[in-house]
Formats: sequence, C-alpha cells, structure tokens
Amino acid sequence: MDNLALFKQFAPEAPKKFQDGNNAVIYTRVSSSDQEDNTSLASQKKHCDLYAQRRNLNVVGYFGGTYESAKTDDRKEFNRMLTFVKRSKNISYIIVYSYERFSRSGINGASIAEELLKKYGVITLAITQELDPTTPSGSFQQKIFFLFGQMDNELRRDKTVTGMKELLLKGYWVWAAPRGYKDLNKGKATERKLVINEEGKLLKKAFEWKAYNQLPNVEIVRRLKKMGVNLSERRLNDLFSNPFYCGLITSKMIPDQVVEGNHEAMISKELFLQVHNIRKEKRVHGFVHNKDNDNLPLKVFTKCSKCEKAMTGYLVKKKNLYYYKCRTKGCKVNRSAKAMHELFSNVLTNFKIEKEELDIIKVQLEEQMSGFFRSKIENETALKANLNVLKKKLENIEERFVIGEIDRPLYDKYSSKYKNEYFEIEQEIEKTSGYSSNLKKVIHFVTKTATNVLPLWESSTLENKKLFQKMLFPEGIYYNRELDQVRTTRINSFFSLIPEMTSNTGNKKSGNSIISDKKSALVIATGFEPVSILLVFIVFSV
Repeated sequence: MDNLALFKQFAPEAPKKFQDGNNAVIYTRVSSSDQEDNTSLASQKKHCDLYAQRRNLNVVGYFGGTYESAKTDDRKEFNRMLTFVKRSKNISYIIVYSYERFSRSGINGASIAEELLKKYGVITLAITQELDPTTPSGSFQQKIFFLFGQMDNELRRDKTVTGMKELLLKGYWVWAAPRGYKDLNKGKATERKLVINEEGKLLKKAFEWKAYNQLPNVEIVRRLKKMGVNLSERRLNDLFSNPFYCGLITSKMIPDQVVEGNHEAMISKELFLQVHNIRKEKRVHGFVHNKDNDNLPLKVFTKCSKCEKAMTGYLVKKKNLYYYKCRTKGCKVNRSAKAMHELFSNVLTNFKIEKEELDIIKVQLEEQMSGFFRSKIENETALKANLNVLKKKLENIEERFVIGEIDRPLYDKYSSKYKNEYFEIEQEIEKTSGYSSNLKKVIHFVTKTATNVLPLWESSTLENKKLFQKMLFPEGIYYNRELDQVRTTRINSFFSLIPEMTSNTGNKKSGNSIISDKKSALVIATGFEPVSILLVFIVFSV
C-alpha cells in the first residue's frame, strides 16, 4: 500500500508551536504577610502591568495576590492559574516579577515552565530577569534562575533552623501553641507567653484519669467528648507522650536533649512519668490483654519498695490462689493476695472513726482545715479587688482609644499588658474558689467514710475499690517484703489528720500503722480536690 496518509494517525504529535498571541496572565506571590519591600504584592502587580503595557500584551487575568510559600508547587492560587492557562488555549504568556515568585522548588519549577512551553505554547517571563525561554540559551538561563531560587531557599532554611535550635535550647517553643494552650503575646519568639486555656484544663483531667484511675484511652476519649473536647485515641496517645505538658521542651531539632521550657506546665513531671510508665508497662507486659480481676484490687496500685515498679498479679491454678509479684527480673518480691489484703485492711483501720468520736473529730477537722481555707478565701477577696481595678483600667484605655486620646501602638501596648494581668489573676481566683462552700460537705463525707472504712472497701466493686484506694493514697502504696510492711508517699490531706485525732481521744487502733513519707495536713493531694472527693462520694453512695 503506497498511501501512507492512513498511518499518520499513529505518528507522535509534534510539539505545540508557540502561538504568536498577546494574551497574558499575571501571577504575584509573597511568602509572608509582613513582606513590605519592593516585592510586596502591590509592587509586583504594578511592575508586571507596566511590563505588559511596554510589550503590548493583553492581561486577561490576575492570579496569586496572596501569601503562598513556594517551597513546593502545591499552592492553591498557583494551581488555579495553571488550570486556567491550560484550559484557555489562547494564553501566550505568564508574567511574574521574578522566577522565584513563580517557584522556589528548583528543577520541579523548571519542569513546569518547560511543560507549559512545549505542550501548551505558553512562555513564562520574569520582568526582572529578561530572557527568551524559547531559545536553548534562554531555556538554560531560566533553569539556572530556578535552581538559584531553590538554593536560596535552602540557605534560608538552614539559617532559620539554626535560629530555631537556639530558641529551643533556651526553652522557647517555636511552633504553634500545642493543643490546650494559647499564646497571650503573639509576636517575637522570645516574648511568647503560652498559658493553659479552657480546653487545657479538661485535657489535664485526661492525665489524672490515666494516672489515678488507670482508665483505658477509649474511656478517656468518651469522657472528654462529653465535655466538648473531640480527641481521637491516637491524638490522646500523642498527648500522653509529649513532655511539653509537664513544662519541658523536646524536638527532633535538638535530639537527645531535654530543656526546661518557659511555658506554663499543665501537669507535674511526676504525673507525666506516672502516666508514661502505665502506658509503657501495658505495652511491654501486655496489661492491655489482662482483664481486671476482682481478686487483685491492689494490682499496679502496689509497688515494690526495692525497685519501685508496680506489682502485678497471677493465679496458681493448682492451689487456686492469687499472688502479687514484682515483675522486675531478679527482684523476686512475691506475696499472696490474701496476706496482702490483710496488710491493707490493717492499714485502713488506722482511719476508722468510732461513733462516739464522730462529733468531736468533725469539729477538730473543721477547725484545722478552716484555718487553711480562711487564708485562701481572704486571698480570693484581694484578687477579686485587683480584678475590678484592672477591668476599670481596660475600660478606660478602650474609651480613650475610641475618642482619639491615644494612638493604636499605645493602646495595644497597655491593652495587652492589662489583659495578661487580668488572665493571670483569673487563674489564681479559679485555683482558690470553691473552698468555703465545699468544706462542710467534704468533712461530712470524710467522717462518714471513716466510720465504715474497712467494710466500705471490702464490699465495693473492683472499680470502686480502685477509686477508694487512689482517693486515700493518691500515689499508691509500697510493699517491703523483708519487713512485710507497706508504706505510702502521700495520704489524702483530709484523711491524714484522722489517725492523730483518734489517738488523742484515747482510742488506739489495733491495726498496723502505715508508714508515710509525706503526710501534710494542709496540702490537698493532686487529683483529689473537694469536687473530686464528692464525686467519689456519689459513686460509693449509689
């Protein structure tokens, strides 16, 4: 067959030739909102328009006009411009102020410009770097400019990273405020003031639920959702792993280093480690797969005094007996559940109030605790007075700004100062509020619980036993195998007064005294403030 025209449909298409048209679009871009030099958005648009006029080009569209980083080419306005050019089929030029405004992604940006030229016949022109990309030398020069843009970007990045590392080592967080925090002083990095916001106060409860109640993540997520905080289990896990929440700074930029942060800590370091250890224990030892056992209420709550690791439990099937044991290799601390429960029961008897002691101990508790709360109430009154003064100052400065007595910089300076002080005082008031109204209720609960302390623990469900144990001994108990004795690092402040008071009445307890490393009558145990105690009271009363 001699007619080859029939086969032309199978031949590759020739590159699209440049259309000798005069339609053009202009693309402008800056990297940040504070870029106000000769490459600002308005300046770029002005010079691009003048360039188009000199070359008699017809501008049919403007794109960009916003703040888009050119480190990658995944930009909303940039891609909108590319889509428009490719679909229009009558655009001959894209005009930019400089090639780095078009792209800073190096060879990738050059590839986009080359595709536009060869496939769509569209030339990318930079008014400050005039060349002819349709010629081999011009195309080479254009690629060089794109590569220079990428290199400049890398140099800037290195400089920025170095500065960020220095700030991190000084304890300054350099990124957006983590969840649960807000920045009261947005501006220079060294002037940031990250404080806990309302959501942060609820996230703090997540740490306490994990540490004190050992709730599974799914239950913590459910409780937070009821309070208006939507958080996935994965995000919650990330939260528990972030030392930022206990006042520390860690980052991949400063590997193997931990720095004291300049921000407000949401929780104590001890609480963070307690949560982390619980999660670690569950990963390493498979606690996730072990169901709670009614026969082992002191599991994990009890720690080995030798290695300070939480004790677990197991069943000897042949004897049908349960045991507690330390899982640290070589420790070999082991005790039958029956004996351990007897030890704990003897300890609880130290907190028992006889009926004939009830009234006098209730009066003594009120006297001792009200003295402490009185100073808190007086402090709250003073704080509220200061709050009213600051409120008037804020109203006054706002009025002076509105009527033109002071300018914007002066208003911003003092308004920010007063608002920061106002927020700090509000936080202090929140810490001290509610003591007076809850005191009588808490004392009633404490004395009611103490009159029936041992039967209350023995007859409760496993979950309520755990709540009761954590309420009474917030940091758990330690078992010493050599002495066959338990001790604690902290007793709930309200209950810690009872053993001394009952001994003063002449009613000595026959049970073993519990050894306490810390037993302050004036410090409420973390996580068991009056409101929390009342919540437990409701649980036990049902």
